[in-house]
Amino acid sequence: MMKKVIGVRFRTAGKIYFFDPLNLEVKRGDHVIVETARGVEYGTVVGEPKEIEEEKVVQPLKPVLRIATARDDEQELANKQKEKDAFKICLEKIKKHKLEMKLIDAEYTFDNNKVLFYFTADGRIDFRELVKDLASVFKTRIELRQIGVRDETKILGGIGVCGRPLCCHSHLSEFVPVSIKMAKEQNLSLNPTKISGVCGRLMCCLKHEEETYEYLNRKLPNVGDYVTTDDGLKGEVHSVNVLRQLVKVIVEVDDEKEIHEYKVDQLRFKRKHRKDKQEDMSEAELKELRELEKLEKQEKQERGSKLDDN
Repeated sequence: MMKKVIGVRFRTAGKIYFFDPLNLEVKRGDHVIVETARGVEYGTVVGEPKEIEEEKVVQPLKPVLRIATARDDEQELANKQKEKDAFKICLEKIKKHKLEMKLIDAEYTFDNNKVLFYFTADGRIDFRELVKDLASVFKTRIELRQIGVRDETKILGGIGVCGRPLCCHSHLSEFVPVSIKMAKEQNLSLNPTKISGVCGRLMCCLKHEEETYEYLNRKLPNVGDYVTTDDGLKGEVHSVNVLRQLVKVIVEVDDEKEIHEYKVDQLRFKRKHRKDKQEDMSEAELKELRELEKLEKQEKQERGSKLDDN
């Protein structure tokens, strides 16, 4: 059985959720009013309606209540203005209670049933008194949600080193694990400043081309491997061009060593498992590697903490 659904994204919660469009003529870019676990929400349709297998739908599949009206749009704009005021008030209250936390964003649910405050902090924060103080001001339910540095960047947005809007803010619905192995697979510099994103963690885009590089690398010999060329020469691999599938080989011609370039299908070789030769690294390279390992460990801890909270 197939079920017709539309994907909807909410302003702060970047994840895409599916809803039943019923008989409404909904298209990408429309604003809709839907009911979620947090209450009635105002969201943006991120794609045209599509059919997916019913068993893949998270039940219960809730319907779209309506396409947003002009009045709904006005309500959303009013909520955004109220959020600016709520943000300022919360900053003052944090300062008053002398809490070591960085406020990132304030968000009203569409029906004003709750105000959410997103913040970052080192370790756990006892904000019970702060919640009581805020509840007395706003006269509604208050929720303080601690987030990680990746989530902070996802909410705030920005421009990446590529010159484009950050992936996490523009199109990624969920964060995927990123590792040093991905950078090595793509033969990138292991300098943390070059492969870290605005958030200070390994760049999400390392994941984008991982499968392609893994596939292409499987066809190539490693640097240092010995190969036999189709013109009868034997030599050691000097370097490889992954995307062009070209290999430079040090061969001996008339008792002199030369570097010749071949297409990978012109070579015969037995590919060995690539090992990290840390003993060949300089002190600076080892320091960079340790810094990257630290970033990788921090990301795993943050991911584990988020799973625990859920």
